[in-house]
Amino acid sequence: MSVLQLARPEIVALAPYSSARMEAQGGAIFLNANESPWPPPQDAGRGLNRYPEPQPDALLQRLARIYGVRSEQVLVGRGSDEAIDLLVRAFCRAGVDAVLISPPTFGMYAVCARTQGATVTEVPLRDDCLLDIDAVLAAVTPALKLVFVCSPNNPSGGLVPLAEIERLARALDGRALLIVDEAYIEYAEAISATTLLRRHENLGVLRTLSKAWALAGARIGALLAAPEIIALLRRIMPPYPLPTPSVQAALAALQSEAQALMGTRVAATLRERARVAAALATMAGVRVVLPSRANFIAFRIDDAANHYTHLQANGVVLRDIGRYPHLAGYLRLSIGLPEENDRALALLARAEESA
Repeated sequence: MSVLQLARPEIVALAPYSSARMEAQGGAIFLNANESPWPPPQDAGRGLNRYPEPQPDALLQRLARIYGVRSEQVLVGRGSDEAIDLLVRAFCRAGVDAVLISPPTFGMYAVCARTQGATVTEVPLRDDCLLDIDAVLAAVTPALKLVFVCSPNNPSGGLVPLAEIERLARALDGRALLIVDEAYIEYAEAISATTLLRRHENLGVLRTLSKAWALAGARIGALLAAPEIIALLRRIMPPYPLPTPSVQAALAALQSEAQALMGTRVAATLRERARVAAALATMAGVRVVLPSRANFIAFRIDDAANHYTHLQANGVVLRDIGRYPHLAGYLRLSIGLPEENDRALALLARAEESA
């Protein structure tokens, strides 16, 4: 069974956007896109009078080498959010099809599904905040088209072992797509699900440059999947999703020297994660520190709302995640620089002492 049989037939029938510049494969005089022939003022940046490439080949090639896939398996867009939205729009019919998520997890899976009119099937994480594979498989119905798994999970930090991801992909073959969101995989010290792509055409992997690559402001995410899925999504993607400065920043960040720096910074983050987790575990009032494979720590603390407000009043902003299932009384602390982490720990301890 072709994976495209799971897609909406009206989307399969569409032709992808193609510009005259793409079809020309080069050229020096561009009179096709109603652009200004003059560059902007010097301080605004060179080349910004021209539209960017719909899918910049240099960026696709660079990401493909880093992720160990072919360039035709890569789709880049405005963060992982755009890829999530495209997947839902391409595979889910309003009032007919369903998406499965495992809360507490990243919110955009449900937002995109509900915006499209798809049913959201929720299979909560286990009490230890890890994925319940058997419950996920038991919830599969003929209406299900997409299963989203965040690994490491946001906001809890747990990792789904690669063997369990493959088990899911195998069980869903011909029934639904499995989309693994690896926004935080660089911090996990684990093998990526991209290694499974050649064996499972119903598998897709989301990656981002917003976390370990330090380009959150550039808004660049990638979907890695079978070429047929990538080609399908390009049929409904806006023509020029990535601004030229974002692409330039990404290419600079993905050079070999910058890659080495990223690795050094990830190692520093892991050391700080261990140090902060140990400090939280011995702090009065802290009841649970969830094991994390990401660049954040979720922890349950007495009177979490007041701690959150106290830190905010002193210029330190954490995330209150108490509204999520299983996470009442939890805060999430992103690992910052050592001095930033020290400041947060000191304020937490001081607030607890005065409570």
